[in-house]
Amino acid sequence: MVWANGNFQKLPENYLFTDIARKVAEYQAAHPDADIIRLGIGDVTRPLPGSVIAALHSAVDEMGEAATFRGYGPEQGYTFLRQAVLENEYKPRGVTLELDEIFISDGAKSDTGNFTDLFGSGNIIAIPDPVYPVYLDSNIMSGHGGKQEITGEFSRIRFLPCLEENNFQPETPRRRVDIIYLCSPNNPTGTAMTFDQLRAWIEYALRYESLILFDAAYERYITQDGIPHSIYEIEGAERCAVEFRSYSKTAGFTGTRCSVTVVPKSVTARIREGGTVSLNKMWLRRQCTKFNETPYIVQRAAEAVYSPEGSREVDENIRYYLRNAAAIRSCFETMGCRVFGGVNSPYIWLKTPEGMGSWEYFDYLLQKYNIVGTPGAGFGACGEGYFRLTGFGTAESTEKAVARLLA
Repeated sequence: MVWANGNFQKLPENYLFTDIARKVAEYQAAHPDADIIRLGIGDVTRPLPGSVIAALHSAVDEMGEAATFRGYGPEQGYTFLRQAVLENEYKPRGVTLELDEIFISDGAKSDTGNFTDLFGSGNIIAIPDPVYPVYLDSNIMSGHGGKQEITGEFSRIRFLPCLEENNFQPETPRRRVDIIYLCSPNNPTGTAMTFDQLRAWIEYALRYESLILFDAAYERYITQDGIPHSIYEIEGAERCAVEFRSYSKTAGFTGTRCSVTVVPKSVTARIREGGTVSLNKMWLRRQCTKFNETPYIVQRAAEAVYSPEGSREVDENIRYYLRNAAAIRSCFETMGCRVFGGVNSPYIWLKTPEGMGSWEYFDYLLQKYNIVGTPGAGFGACGEGYFRLTGFGTAESTEKAVARLLA
């Protein structure tokens, strides 16, 4: 019999959203007439923009002709899309990158998890709490968490408490850590880091020669000034940070799958044999071995996002979701709850009323109002007593949910 990766046994039995789906299915089976409104998992509901659909059709037609057919593409992504990313995402913000520092992939979730392949043993890893579960789970799967203590904590994981009193922003630790996960605008809290807050992390990483893994999947939702859309807007980040971006929540690619990862050549890591190695070269080598590129038709679709029409359509969809988020936020404020997010992010983060636990409040909303959200405890210990809702529903379902809650 083969040996299994024992690190999987250190994980909770189910992924957070699997547990939610099971509970909702059980409730629906017991109450078949219930009209359940799902404001929990962060999936989009608007269709792909028209310009994206047109680009998909055109690319499919190309694949049907011998002269324009494409087989295996470059693992790093086609030049046309990487150039579009450079010209539209970075140059307007004063960020200088080289084309071979940009990688096209099939999702920020995939890449943030897969990037752990590059880590050696013995790193101390800092992860905000609460935060997107993939950061922690992928490191545990890869054996980077270290020894699991009786308490369930891991010897090489350092959690960074994100508390209401510090507006849910992680603070730099007093001691050195090697790898730091940051997400801004944040999932689940919906809060975003200012230039000064992110600059403090850059200074910390440069001082201790640490690596920052910066998840910018929701940067297109930023509406306020003074908030960076890319970590590379801050001097020095090109020497200590890798950035992940996504088309999923901006252009509706949750079912199409396309993302961008930026690995500057100046970001390096030590090797035990002595010296340093370029993470850019390591990531390219990893992708060439384990990844067969995002489909050509999908990359053409992503390129269309940067056309004048595509950009207008994406902005319209984002405004749509932000209007939903604003309606949910206003609703819970009217109900007397302490509410965060929903301004620079599609996520609303609220304090559960009357001392309810996160899962207790989940059951309460489901059973009384037939509304599904996400318990804050699923994002980490500091998420207990909080709850996440999203603006990704339809306007009609959001209005219906608000009406139920305020009735």
